[in-house]
Order: sequence, then structure tokens, then C-alpha cells
Amino acid sequence: MSIKTKFKTFFFLDDEYEDNEEIVEENEPTKNQKQHSKPQNVVSLQSVQKSSKVILIEPRVYAEAQDIADHLKNRRAVVVNLQRIEHDQAVRIVDFLSGTVYAIGGDIQKVGSSIFLCTPDNVEVSGNISEIMKEHEFEETRW
Repeated sequence: MSIKTKFKTFFFLDDEYEDNEEIVEENEPTKNQKQHSKPQNVVSLQSVQKSSKVILIEPRVYAEAQDIADHLKNRRAVVVNLQRIEHDQAVRIVDFLSGTVYAIGGDIQKVGSSIFLCTPDNVEVSGNISEIMKEHEFEETRW
């Protein structure tokens, strides 16, 4: 017995089972089969709308980093404004979010002075804002 045969037998995919299915389908054409013959090129707009939500957050304490991570886990893009938090707390938040984004396969980008865009893997960000920042000579911080 070959490995392929053993695999089919283990998962009940042997030829007898497949032949029985074909006989049933040939003998009993139903309305459902006629409906399924049409191409299924329909895309649900609800799934597209859910993935396009952007959350704006201005954390005041480090503990809010977990809320931001929860939004990312739920596949929502998050803009984080760290201008109203102490610098050491802001660094900790960016470090935490960097780990979160790495774990979910997303991306984190600096879009302004102490403003970051965190995106999950279903959101694609194109372009580069660092050139604009250099032109306007923004003061760069540690991050």
C-alpha cells in the first residue's frame, strides 16, 4: 500500500466514496445546483467596511497601551498621538506597540512629531512621510 492510498483510506477519501457522490449528483439535479452554476463574484461590503476603520487615540498613561493593542488585534488601524504624555512613558508605549505590531504582522510608522500610525496586516500604507519631515526640519526625538 502506498502512502497516498493509506492517506485516502485514513480520511475516507477512497475511490468508492467519491464514486457514490458522483452518482448521487448525476441522478438528482436540484434547484440548488442550478443556482450554484452561476459565477460567485460577489464581495461582501461589510467585511471591507470593518477593515477600513481607523481609531484615533491620545493616551494619558502607559496603561492605555493595552487598549491600543486590542484595537490592532481586532484589525483596526490606530493613530496614536503621544504629545500629552511624559517622554519616558511615550517611549514605553512605542516599544509595547512595536512588539504588538510585530506579533500581528502589521506596521508602525511615525507620521509626525510624537504621532504614530499603527496598522494590522490587512491595512497597506504606501508613501513615505520622512521626506516631508526633513524638508520642514522637524526636531527628531529618540524614536
